[in-house]
Amino acid sequence: MTDETHDAPPPSPDEPAFPGLATAPPAGASAAPAPYRVLARKYRPRSFDDLIGQEAMVRTLSNAFATGRIPQAWMLTGVRGVGKTTTARILARGLNYEREDGSGGPTIDLKEMGRHCEAIVEGRHIDVLEIDAASNNGVDNIRQISDAVRYAPVSARYKVYIVDEVHMLSTAAFNAFLKTLEEPPPHAKFVFATTEIHKVPVTILSRCQRFDLKRVPGDTLVAHLAKICGLEGVEVEPEALTALARAAEGSVRDSLSLLDQAIAHGAGVVTAQTVRDMLGLADRAKIIDLFEAVMRGDVETAFGALKDQYDNGADPAMVLQELASFTHLTTRMKLVPQADQDPTLSQEERTRASAYAQTLSVRALSRAWQILLKAIPEVSQAPRPMPAAEMVLVRLAYAADLPTPDEALRMLKDGSGAVPASPPAPSRTSGTGDGPSASLDEPPIPPAREAMAASGGGGARAPLPSAKALLSAVPSSPRPEPSAAPVATPTPAAVPAVRLARFEDLVAFVGERRDVGLKRALECDVRLVHYEDGRLEFALAESGRRDLPNEISRKLGELTGRRWIVALSREEGAPPLAEVAAEAARERRRGAQNHPLVQSVLASFPGAQIVDVRDRAPAEDDEEAPNAGGISEAAEPMAPPPEDEEL
Repeated sequence: MTDETHDAPPPSPDEPAFPGLATAPPAGASAAPAPYRVLARKYRPRSFDDLIGQEAMVRTLSNAFATGRIPQAWMLTGVRGVGKTTTARILARGLNYEREDGSGGPTIDLKEMGRHCEAIVEGRHIDVLEIDAASNNGVDNIRQISDAVRYAPVSARYKVYIVDEVHMLSTAAFNAFLKTLEEPPPHAKFVFATTEIHKVPVTILSRCQRFDLKRVPGDTLVAHLAKICGLEGVEVEPEALTALARAAEGSVRDSLSLLDQAIAHGAGVVTAQTVRDMLGLADRAKIIDLFEAVMRGDVETAFGALKDQYDNGADPAMVLQELASFTHLTTRMKLVPQADQDPTLSQEERTRASAYAQTLSVRALSRAWQILLKAIPEVSQAPRPMPAAEMVLVRLAYAADLPTPDEALRMLKDGSGAVPASPPAPSRTSGTGDGPSASLDEPPIPPAREAMAASGGGGARAPLPSAKALLSAVPSSPRPEPSAAPVATPTPAAVPAVRLARFEDLVAFVGERRDVGLKRALECDVRLVHYEDGRLEFALAESGRRDLPNEISRKLGELTGRRWIVALSREEGAPPLAEVAAEAARERRRGAQNHPLVQSVLASFPGAQIVDVRDRAPAEDDEEAPNAGGISEAAEPMAPPPEDEEL
């Protein structure tokens, strides 16, 4: 059931195998023990009856063989260890099946060994060629196949080419394969196997019959492992098999390799604790206790649970992965009630996850999932994973009852600025019973957040300041106001004469005339050296064009009705206005970010960023509607709190 392509000797007669696979020992055979073979090779399927988890493919091939609709090429794709190369060998055996008396034809009924079966299973048949595309990926290799495919098979019915990891072929090799694959000789068949089907050209795929081998379901994998443990005479706990199947992620070869390792680790006895120690997994029951602690906002209990698992050998990143897995399970049970029918779940997982699904909101679960999903790679790459994992638990506990971004935006738009009241905080006991605490529906406010509540508010949280009130308390540098442009008596040309005393006045004047191109050039491309009304001297910025002075002179003459002298200078000049404005904006943002109120908002909303800092327009004060408490936000600007006052 694996993708091994090494030539393997046949199983020893005294080795236990699947029913019908063992052969009788020859008379007078030596009783010397055979060399050990790993379980993945020892129990490799030899017929379609032994394949597990691929019923759809087996049904299609059965009907194709029964009706004689056998294509010239197959493309087998799927994740590692689901049986691609094994299926290719079984196909080669079925295509060339022939009884000892010479009767029989292509079939998938391979219960009896035929003339060519043993050699094909062992990988030594002359007419069944297994090619590794990773090391034979050039045009010359494909040319050799194209030359050899014309000759008839030596002893079998078909000459079968099994090309493993076909996606490793070069583009030229794929192109050289097209003609041979489209019209091969009637005695030639091709079976391709790949784990990365997206790398195979569509021109190759269109010439093959494709089969997607799916991951083996967890319950099927557990039953398969239990059967092999019985044949091997190994004592194993059901929970250990479940953990192995979960770690294999649907790969039969991975599960057998892990089982082999667990048998050696436990000296012939496989327990759940053995598997956890071997894989660095956390105790599932303790993971559930940790989940309950963070959802209750009990950071102290969560720290203790994490440290206990860390001391027992669990990897912090693996603990967070298990926590994310249980969060996903709880969310599925909340949205899909049938999810508790998964046979790979233990009774404790099923009971407690179902209880949490009834009390926790989708908002809290999805937020926890997002935090864990981002935190797992951070913890894996952290120089000290344990402190990083602890900070993730803090983030989970403190974010358990924050409003969603949509709710926060709606509150700010409504002007209420208040979060709905939450029930009083429960006692901080580390309940580890079979059901969750009654307070899980609305997690309490941790101590650090309780300090932010109003002194007489009881269980309600302190109202968040509105956006306008918050920005009014942020110091900002005043914007330069352009001086008024006195309007002179119109000239005979009907163009109003204006006096532009400063360069900023000139830029503002051009903006009022809606000449966007000229305004941008003056702001971004001009490094001012000298300015007076009617005369402009500047150095070009890096983005400026050499003909810019002529263009500025012409356009200013059209806008003002008088002649402008515009000249380039060799002096460096002042920074462009755009750079000055950008630096001023950055300074304002730094000032806003250092303000205590803004820092408290950023701390309450993880991932929030300051997008822009603007001056509050005076006209908005008069139009401001009363807030939820009946007090106008514009009545009195919010002053920064004293440094020694607790927010």
